[in-house]
Amino acid sequence: MLIDINAYVGQWPFQQLQYNTCDALLRRMKDFGVDVSVISNLNGIFYKNTQSANEELIAEISSKRYFSDRFIPFAVINPIYAGWKADLDVCINKLGFKGVRLYPNYHDYDILDPACIELVKRVRDCGLPVSFNYRMVDGRQRSWMDIAYVKNNVIREWNFKNILPIIKEVPDAKYMILNYANEVKLSSEETDLIKRADLLIDTSGRMIVNMPVFLKRFGADKFAFGTHAPILDYLTGLLRIESLYDNEADQTTRELLRSGNARKMLRL
Repeated sequence: MLIDINAYVGQWPFQQLQYNTCDALLRRMKDFGVDVSVISNLNGIFYKNTQSANEELIAEISSKRYFSDRFIPFAVINPIYAGWKADLDVCINKLGFKGVRLYPNYHDYDILDPACIELVKRVRDCGLPVSFNYRMVDGRQRSWMDIAYVKNNVIREWNFKNILPIIKEVPDAKYMILNYANEVKLSSEETDLIKRADLLIDTSGRMIVNMPVFLKRFGADKFAFGTHAPILDYLTGLLRIESLYDNEADQTTRELLRSGNARKMLRL
């Protein structure tokens, strides 16, 4: 079984996308043998009211009976937008969302903003995961209307140190860390925090180039298949699992990466 924990439908304002509807993404999933994808609506990153995007996503999933068997919806919530608490309640308790994705850079708040902390705690209390992205797109080429990835000729993209504060603040929540794009040196205490956390890192990010090293560093229970589709290609995240040699990962480890870890976190 294959579960993709990092996929999307919707539009990206600054890039033409393919396979960005449930119908098209499902065809892609069938091509590569993916059984289930965790998806959000990209539009929610840009709408002032993210709930409109969440409603769009549920409407699309509900448009065909079999979509509900293949797609797991995650809501996009902006904790500094008025009414977010009501939106979160509706998403989880009425619309059936199974997690939340947060975008502090795009929605312009600090990861330790009191509202963000409260949101993470509320999602934790529902037993659901919260996702953070290192980055959505490569910041070296950008529209002038996109967020400022570059300042003073320095590319400002997230690494683990940007996400660790919320994990430290709410250590008993469930986290998905997506598109691991930038490596950073971690202290032993920071590494231990990651190992103790209920946390999954998807395999789509460009820094996941030596999977055996990451498995040894953080543990096989900390990784899961992800594509970051349709922004990134659909194959790389899977190759990082399937290219492992037998002396690097046994069959049990491969199944954890393909679906086992995701099934545990998502309670499937």
